[in-house]
Amino acid sequence: MAMRALFLVLLTVACSSPAGPGRDAARGAGSATAGSAAEQAAPQRELVLFQHGVDGYPNYRIPAIARTARGVLLAFAEGRQRAHDHAENDLVLRRSLDDGATWQPVQVVAAAGRDCLSNPCAVALRSGRVLLVHQRYAQGFDEHAAEPGFEGPRVCRTFLQHSDDDGRTWSAPREITRSVKRAEATSVASGPGIGIELARGVHAGRVLVPMNQGPFGAWEVYAALSDDGGATWRMGQIAPGGELHRPNEVQFAERDDGSVLLDARGMAGAKRRKLAESHDGGDTWSAVRDVDELVEPRCMGALLRHAASGLLLRCGPRSESRRERGTVWASADGGATWPARVEIVAGSFAYSGLVELDGGGVGVVYEDDAVGAIRFLRLEAAALPRPPAAGAAIPR
Repeated sequence: MAMRALFLVLLTVACSSPAGPGRDAARGAGSATAGSAAEQAAPQRELVLFQHGVDGYPNYRIPAIARTARGVLLAFAEGRQRAHDHAENDLVLRRSLDDGATWQPVQVVAAAGRDCLSNPCAVALRSGRVLLVHQRYAQGFDEHAAEPGFEGPRVCRTFLQHSDDDGRTWSAPREITRSVKRAEATSVASGPGIGIELARGVHAGRVLVPMNQGPFGAWEVYAALSDDGGATWRMGQIAPGGELHRPNEVQFAERDDGSVLLDARGMAGAKRRKLAESHDGGDTWSAVRDVDELVEPRCMGALLRHAASGLLLRCGPRSESRRERGTVWASADGGATWPARVEIVAGSFAYSGLVELDGGGVGVVYEDDAVGAIRFLRLEAAALPRPPAAGAAIPR
């Protein structure tokens, strides 16, 4: 493929926040590839969604972002009392009513005293309802010490909440542990990130929440499924091949034919993303496999079906050694290949989320560990990576 002409892309972050001052600074040159490489300068204006030490929480981590049926953006995080996965975490939220231009103040969605709430995973349903799945650990223990079964003080429990008013108010948490956790499993984790509602094929309307289960160090992945909008739940089968790759934090995306792509962090084997697919609505999966193009340092990553273009997009750090070089990859063939990418952040880039915006743009929420913040970055449609097979599919 011929070398493309050099061009400039403006990446803007549209976010007003009492959590920290904005800055207008180039964080390094981004690069895009689609066949042969083309360089892009990527100046960015960035403001903070969640800042360590502000709004009552010394630490924020684990972002997730979703867009409701009425177009409201919901950005979730764990608000932590210290820098630890199990630190009396609450689940917190900021809402945007104008496609990410401004953000409302931090609100608490769920809190459990000294217990720890973790792994927010949001599903925006076409009905307008938003589901939020998370885990609860009793104070004083974590996934390393979680026990199998369903009863007792060291059981990892899963809860579900919902909102019918674009995240303004939320239902009380309802426990669904027995429906989404196997008796032999110790810890489980939803996402973190988003779940999906299938729109195509015989399973249209099914809700899928990506899950992994322990014991610690022996993780496996599967789907929690609901065919009634989240009223009842059951589990699909575990994706085979987990003993080679130890897939952990996981996301799903629906493909054109209604099948589902699974994209997981790998805790064993090569430092590459671990992918699998389901052709029965998440009940069963192909064997987990490495994808050579998708380098990672063992970190959660985001996955999204981009409706405006039909592409699959994924996001994460492109390094084997450090959580840095935040990159968006694109696939035009359902995840079989990922020939195009654009680097959006040269520096610190850890856990992330993707959401489609008006006009075909994409919002990226990500952890900037260098300054202790979670940021929102707007990537315009013209700046998205373009696989050769996609042609001019992305709107300009």
